Amino acid sequence: MQYYEDIEIGDTREFGEYHVTAEEIVEFAEQYDPQPFHTDADAAEESAFGELVASGWHTASMCMRMLVDGPIDERASMGARGVDELRWKRPVKPGDTLSVRTEIVDKRVSESDPRRGYVDSRVEGYNQDGDVVVSFIALAMTERRDSGQ
Repeated sequence: MQYYEDIEIGDTREFGEYHVTAEEIVEFAEQYDPQPFHTDADAAEESAFGELVASGWHTASMCMRMLVDGPIDERASMGARGVDELRWKRPVKPGDTLSVRTEIVDKRVSESDPRRGYVDSRVEGYNQDGDVVVSFIALAMTERRDSGQ
């Protein structure tokens, strides 16, 4: 288990492999983001994208799944405070394979609760060509091994 004290600013990781299907794009979009370029391949051809593409929310969710299966599962996670700077950089298409790259950009001990530390990570989801498709700063809370208590 990795605790707050084990994490260093500048630590980087690359991990995960998520295969995107047209069926999943449509299923997610029908429930959460039912715009035609996410739900209808024919209508998507007439859109600015020219083809079916995943919702940005779906893209972020796929990356979140890889985070949970990767570093979050290995950490003494206490949840998150949110995300900053969420950006959808490129459309995600059926057949893409996504992976994630993280870098620790800041950390500090909570002033209100010495049992936890705040760890901020730059997260980039990228496709099989190495193109960044989504980026954000994840604002995590991580348990401290030695809280002084």
